Amino acid sequence: MTFKFPSRSALAALAVLAGAALLADGALAAVTAPPPAPTVNKGDNAWMLTSTVLVLLMTIPGLALFYGGLARSKNMLSVLAHVFYCVCIVTLIWVFYGYSLTFTGGSSFIGGFSKAFLAGVTPETMAVTFTAGASISEIIYVAFQMTFAAITCALIVGAFAERFKFSALALFIPLWVTFVYFPIAHMVWYWAGPDAIVTAQAALNAATDDAAKKTAQEALDVVMADAGLIYSWGAIDFAGGTVVHINAGIAGLVGAILVGKRTGYGKELMPPHSLTMTMIGAALLWVGWFGFNAGSNLEASGVAGLAMMNTFVATAGAAISWMFAEWITKGKPSLLGALSGAVAGLVAVTPASGFAGPMGAIVLGLIVGVVCLFFCTTVKNALGYDDAFDVFGVHCVGGIVGAIGTGILVNPALGGTGIFDYQVGAVADYAFSTQVIAQIKAVLLTLVWSGVGSLILYKVVDILVGLRPSVEKEREGLDINDHGERAYTM
Repeated sequence: MTFKFPSRSALAALAVLAGAALLADGALAAVTAPPPAPTVNKGDNAWMLTSTVLVLLMTIPGLALFYGGLARSKNMLSVLAHVFYCVCIVTLIWVFYGYSLTFTGGSSFIGGFSKAFLAGVTPETMAVTFTAGASISEIIYVAFQMTFAAITCALIVGAFAERFKFSALALFIPLWVTFVYFPIAHMVWYWAGPDAIVTAQAALNAATDDAAKKTAQEALDVVMADAGLIYSWGAIDFAGGTVVHINAGIAGLVGAILVGKRTGYGKELMPPHSLTMTMIGAALLWVGWFGFNAGSNLEASGVAGLAMMNTFVATAGAAISWMFAEWITKGKPSLLGALSGAVAGLVAVTPASGFAGPMGAIVLGLIVGVVCLFFCTTVKNALGYDDAFDVFGVHCVGGIVGAIGTGILVNPALGGTGIFDYQVGAVADYAFSTQVIAQIKAVLLTLVWSGVGSLILYKVVDILVGLRPSVEKEREGLDINDHGERAYTM
């Protein structure tokens, strides 16, 4: 999922250099025809409108019910409030400055403010897709990406649920989305786009003398340099393995460790109060995830269909592998295990959904189900941290498996799509070591950026308002103490 709308600086440089090439060689334009002018496809627009609503469905009510059912009844309303707040505050921040910082040029780490408050975004402006000349309405793209920012923030709250003050969350989320999410999303997903690359490459191909070739090559270099740092490394992330899941998962773990364990953790039983609600939430997550993954293709094409199929089979594979592994090791196949496995499969297939073949996606799901089960039980118990709803064990670990696995499964020899090279107009040759190293670098940078950045922000919030309620308030429940309400009145 990548915004392909070149920055004004890149376009200006391209125009100047291309103009110079034309002056140097009048035959330039006649040799290679330019790509067609971008047009909006109404079918793609309709699919992206649908996908945007599906991603919102993932968060509210999907994630809210999934997390809420896992909480104790005295904290059910608190969890719902945390998730709902994340959606609302991030929606506003996104249109104020988040979209601009994420999807405009500026540097390899962060964009600029040229589209702050959606300046210049109208019903007529376009964002191009993965096909040169094919576009969707930019306002729809803004909304689609907004839902990704919202659910990423909402995922974090499951790690420190049941012992985190609402006032602390109200301050932490705006800071985190600004200083952690926007830079990571820019580094992974921002690039100049196929139209700019195809145009610059066509100018280079048309150059007939050394001066024209030099000028055209400089123009192409400017376009290729207009990209986020991780994207420029060659790392691929179709729908958010790094940006969403690793990013949120490591932030959640840091928060869970800093705020400390729930009062009575390890000494008192803390079972989910409603696995029925968790089942409903998990089902809504799966349905909404089709917008998340298939929508990230930005076009209603065969690749969107591939992403949809992979979202079916990887999820099913992970649910089955977690369930049977738990059955073998613990003697009973639990519903919660199957649901957790399904979410782990959804997480792992997210970066691979438009790159892997269906058989590769199944293998990925089968592997991640067992790996995440191991981290959510053996590793978690050994290290003793209280990640309330296993945000780290499912989202961060599952995201790492998926991100690295994507670098393997994209290989056409394994049924993958390969990576399209817009400069040559064909799928590039696959190099295992090059691609996997790029994926590992992306994972490591995300872990460090989010882990260290989150640590700093938690400390700031702790100094300003404190992270945790008193023991008395925590024992009574956050529903009544933070919100003055109860989820249930019997």
